[in-house]
Amino acid sequence: MVRVKICGITSVADALSAQRAGADAVGFVFAKSPRRVSAPKVRAIVKKLGPRITKVGVFVNASPAAVLRTAKYCGLDAVQLHGEEAPAVVRALRAKGLVVIKALRVKTAKDLVQARRFTADAILLDTALPGVRGGTGQRFDWTLLRKFKAKTLVIVSGGLNGQNVKELLGQYTPYGVDVSSGVERSPGVKNAKEVWKFVRHVRSSAR
Repeated sequence: MVRVKICGITSVADALSAQRAGADAVGFVFAKSPRRVSAPKVRAIVKKLGPRITKVGVFVNASPAAVLRTAKYCGLDAVQLHGEEAPAVVRALRAKGLVVIKALRVKTAKDLVQARRFTADAILLDTALPGVRGGTGQRFDWTLLRKFKAKTLVIVSGGLNGQNVKELLGQYTPYGVDVSSGVERSPGVKNAKEVWKFVRHVRSSAR
């Protein structure tokens, strides 16, 4: 079964809505972003969620110490590194018991080669746009995935929504899909109907 992560959660209401829709994971952005949320707020949201939904913190070039400290304080299950973090940072965080997702920005097939450098628990593939890290609403060229052989689990992100996720899953079956802006009313505010639609389409389309 393809797993679904709803990222850019900023409120208890949106987190609970994603949980009720059947999402497998929710993501909280700690880096500069219109969806940025404070650690105390994430801690409060996490306390309202059940144990079966995975809570993921998204960081950009934060120090391993800061990532560890925030993950422990908030009660996160996993962390997503969305910057230029080196393979050594991934190894260090995993050595401390954290589940680590390493995000890579994709524009050409050469970008996919970078996945071989990391021993992360999963690789997240996002769209490469200058000066933007996630939440772009734009997808990369999915045909690049046809010959992509990953050494670990793959999560696809970038421009997904309830309409086109079926197209992706018709071409490639990842471990998971990650959506943020594609299910929003405005940056950081989710549309419950679109979240529900996205989850249903993934469940009905995954091979």
